[in-house]
Amino acid sequence: MTQAQAARLMDGTALARRIVEDTARQAAALTGRTGTAPCLATVLVGEDPASVTYVRMKQNRCRKAGITSRHVALPATTTTDGLVGTLRELSADPGVHGILLQHPVGDHIDERAAFEAIAPEKDVDGVTFASFATMSFGLPGFVSCTPGGIVQLLDEYGVDPAGKRAVVVGRSAILGKPVGMLLLARDATVTYCHSRTRDLSAAVREADIVVAAVGRPRLIRGQDIKPGAVVIDAGYNPGNVGDVDFDSAVERASLITPVPGGVGPMTIATLLEQTVTAAARQLGV
Repeated sequence: MTQAQAARLMDGTALARRIVEDTARQAAALTGRTGTAPCLATVLVGEDPASVTYVRMKQNRCRKAGITSRHVALPATTTTDGLVGTLRELSADPGVHGILLQHPVGDHIDERAAFEAIAPEKDVDGVTFASFATMSFGLPGFVSCTPGGIVQLLDEYGVDPAGKRAVVVGRSAILGKPVGMLLLARDATVTYCHSRTRDLSAAVREADIVVAAVGRPRLIRGQDIKPGAVVIDAGYNPGNVGDVDFDSAVERASLITPVPGGVGPMTIATLLEQTVTAAARQLGV
């Protein structure tokens, strides 16, 4: 048997389907007990085609999971103050249990100021300072959705990060940094790599777990994957291409996520799961 045959695909689509089915049952039970369905508000600035499609997909998934979806579409000319005001209104609305600000929001908007206008108890996308802090310290709160989905995938396939070397390629506030903190909380030894890292290949070769989250197609090459490593490709680039050169990496990895069908479905599943959790907490059940 060759290494390529031995490598297993981490099926995010199948796991996400089970999570959404369980979330739908929880949502139905919550609605039955309280008479109130969980509600997720999505906020979109402008009409970026990819963002419009992504928001529509989330709305469809909400409906299938028994979650009410409220969409707020703002013009591309919206200012930071205008967006902050909208998010604060949603945060104060008892009928809204979770808030998702679709990004990017435009270079003219202070995205961090917008994120911080979301009440922590409704930050089901895990983008606020408060969520990062609770995630880092292992306190009750909401995780960033993609990192949270990655951890669930690792659990599903029996990957215990404890004592393992994990290399995270990318340091974004909503993916790279939080996934490293979640792995650290699982007792992995975590190394962050980024555009200023010297000899990225050498760092990757030492990794038992590689998380590619930098947004550069096929940056991670198979020849740099440690034999038997677990490879999580959180990148998504034009042409359905990830940040890992899949064809060469699959020959050396023991487990690897495909693109698409790996990390992507887990992001939305985690979002829906956290929305129902947020609703239950706010409704006191």
